[in-house]
Amino acid sequence: MAKYSYDEAGNMAGYFLITFLALVLVPATFSTIKPLPQAVTDGCQCTPCKENRQRLEKLQKGFPKITKKAVALLLGWSLLGYVSFRVVGATVENKVYDPFEILGIGAGASEKEIKSHFKRLSLRYHPDKVRATANQTIEMIQQKFVDITKAYKSLTDETIRKNWELYGNPDGRQEMSMGIALPQWIIESKNNVWVLTVYGLLFGGALPALVGRWWFGSRERTKDGVHARSAAEYFKSLREESNMDQIISTLSKSFTWEHPAKSSNSDADELQRLEHEITVVAGKAWQAVQSVIREGNDACKRAFVLVFAHLLRLEVKRSSLVKEQVQILQQTPILLNSLLNITLARNWLFPSLDIMRLHAYLVQALPPSPSFMTLKDGVESKLTNPRAAWFAQLPGITSADGASHTVTSYNGLIQVLDDKSDNRVPDIKRALSKWGHVDLVDISFKVIGERVVSPSSIVYLVVKLRLKSPISQPSSDKNTAKQELDADQVKRRVKLNDELEEEFLKSRNDAEDLNDSAVASAVHAPHWPGERKPSWWIVLADDKSNRVVVPPLKITDIPSARLPEADAHEALLQHDYRAYKIQFQSPPNIGMFTWKVYVVSDTFVGEEVTRDITMKIEEAPLSASDEMEDEISEPDEDSLAGQMAAMRGGSVKKRKEESDDDSLEEDSDKNDSSSDSDSD
Repeated sequence: MAKYSYDEAGNMAGYFLITFLALVLVPATFSTIKPLPQAVTDGCQCTPCKENRQRLEKLQKGFPKITKKAVALLLGWSLLGYVSFRVVGATVENKVYDPFEILGIGAGASEKEIKSHFKRLSLRYHPDKVRATANQTIEMIQQKFVDITKAYKSLTDETIRKNWELYGNPDGRQEMSMGIALPQWIIESKNNVWVLTVYGLLFGGALPALVGRWWFGSRERTKDGVHARSAAEYFKSLREESNMDQIISTLSKSFTWEHPAKSSNSDADELQRLEHEITVVAGKAWQAVQSVIREGNDACKRAFVLVFAHLLRLEVKRSSLVKEQVQILQQTPILLNSLLNITLARNWLFPSLDIMRLHAYLVQALPPSPSFMTLKDGVESKLTNPRAAWFAQLPGITSADGASHTVTSYNGLIQVLDDKSDNRVPDIKRALSKWGHVDLVDISFKVIGERVVSPSSIVYLVVKLRLKSPISQPSSDKNTAKQELDADQVKRRVKLNDELEEEFLKSRNDAEDLNDSAVASAVHAPHWPGERKPSWWIVLADDKSNRVVVPPLKITDIPSARLPEADAHEALLQHDYRAYKIQFQSPPNIGMFTWKVYVVSDTFVGEEVTRDITMKIEEAPLSASDEMEDEISEPDEDSLAGQMAAMRGGSVKKRKEESDDDSLEEDSDKNDSSSDSDSD
């Protein structure tokens, strides 16, 4: 029968508790720790971007926010430290019986040496010879002598030594003892009430509450990270013909569940002031949004007032509202991605493009619809220049400034401002040096190992992109000058690029490996609450039917052009680009399919590239082996192969019937040959 023993000192329980706490605390702590923000040296260095970074640093300074998770971690680490201190200072009892260690002699000692050593110890530790001290009791002295005597007999007595060698104990076989890593005070009867209470709270209350919170919390959120009711509202509100205004209204409804209501009304005056300014600036457009907001709650209205204050670049004067505005803006990309996934699931093109573009409007703090564009005096602006909103992304330029110019390019705007000796030009040039202007070098459809696209084949849309500055900057670097290539060099470059493209198509990566070209890191985004790394969507679509052909590919790290002045042909030869691919299956029918490729930025308004592309589906040409098989003649009727083919029902070549003329000619030939032989 097993004998259970409890850990008197609680050492084993301490080890168990240390292990459990470490397994929980270490991952939880690492998930809480955020890296310190580093100074941005390669980002946009224009004045508004620098001021934005300083403003964000001020918001992040101060005492860290104390959350429930932080308090729990602090208590957990405190308990871990206390238990570790107790375990380190505890006395560990050696359970392995070793008579040599008890006697204090080596394992190779002879029997004579053992007897001699025992005599000396017995004279020294005999209870009659030792007097009790403050640190020793009579029981301790007696036990010491008993241990020495038992160890001596274990080494000299044949029976006792055999017991020790076989069972590890001089007394022979012992009852099976199983240790339990619980201190004895836990199972004492006087502590039963407290122990059962703790067990009941942990396993009957805390554990079901945690599991229930996790379960119901996971059901409340979709895989995109939005509230389930927000996703349901998106499904119900979005339509195939939804425009930008309707998408904004749909987005506003989700703040009812995404942004919790604030119990404090201390910010009511500031919110009322912002709403009044938005009404003056946005006019009818804001009234249309208000009709949607009324269907929600105060949290929805509060959140969208702050969003529109950001889009219209209105100053928020209360620090608490500024922090709240930052939190809401940082949440909007998640909501927009959920909106985009819903429209892409239905293959709607134009709503998907508007949602992609809305990212850039939020980043650059620009009204996403012309209905929101008014001048400062409240009079609705008649924008004759479609690029007026695009110019407002530049530092110091407003929509009204952009509307006052008739130029349609950044070079033209800089030229106009230079003529006026405008002091905003240096900042504008610094901002445009960190700009995401995409140059579409080439697009094509490729099938591995084939020259044509056949029905139902695996096709790759290959898009080759690079970034170029939107303003002309002549290069003075000799290394980046155009290289004049002869015909042989062009052939070698084309062959090398074809080999690299074939290798890229066979790989599993969506993007080609980066070369030594520079990649934009933090770009110009002076109104966005954080550093912005640009991304783009590549969309293959049929705009005539408002359908997305294949799911779009979101890409980052487009390299900057090494040869800014090189055209598309030169960029292809010099491999001055990065290739991206989208895999899909071609249509099962033969014909011509005219589609369009969109490259849409999520950071810069108006930086969008489109290109028409045609896919020709045709039957694959016959291979050499197929042609050879077609050229093989049918077997003759009189041959063995022909007879077997005829038995199987196959086609055979009929025996050619000889005509009378042919037989006469053969007979005459025979006669002539015989006459010639006779004459000889």
